[in-house]
Amino acid sequence: MTREEWEKLLQPYVQTVDELKVKLRGMRSEFEIEGIHTPIEFVTGRVKEISAIEEKLVRRHISVDRIEQDMEDLAGVRIMTQFTEGIYKVVDLLRQRKDIVILEERDYVTNEKPSGYRSYHIVIEYPVQLSSGEKKLLAEIQVRTMQMNVWATIEHAINYKYDGEYTPEMSEKLKKAATLSMEVDKLFSQLHNGLANTSDKPQDS
Repeated sequence: MTREEWEKLLQPYVQTVDELKVKLRGMRSEFEIEGIHTPIEFVTGRVKEISAIEEKLVRRHISVDRIEQDMEDLAGVRIMTQFTEGIYKVVDLLRQRKDIVILEERDYVTNEKPSGYRSYHIVIEYPVQLSSGEKKLLAEIQVRTMQMNVWATIEHAINYKYDGEYTPEMSEKLKKAATLSMEVDKLFSQLHNGLANTSDKPQDS
């Protein structure tokens, strides 16, 4: 495919990411206006790079004419939370929405990958409104804590540098870093819940 053909194919996904970011950031604003602690810290999104799409087509043996059906992460949105329990609050909020259809959920928070990767993945169907009419697209929403995101971002950079060829020692260190990251998340949750419980107690007059 030419670059122009790729751009035409991906334009609805660009619109999808833009719309989802606005809607999900709007959820955060609603909590703030109500004076309620929001589980959403911030939202990012991207459309997969053409080079990454082409590489995945080869690696997964996907034909170009099946790309929209078989590649569910062309459009990707990431929601970051402060605390692990916030992940499941966000997932519950997404389940209640009427403007998306959840097709699949993968809980890599409770069931982390062997590498130590943790995140909650949701595959959705989103109805984007185009000049030619409505088009339902697949998109992926990832929900994770900021600690999980730091680990995943650095692991991705290391993976790119070494082309995924890790020595046993490197794999062990990455796993150790993931374990430490999880412990930090637990400590932050304990601190937050302790402070929340304290703030709920009546004050002495």
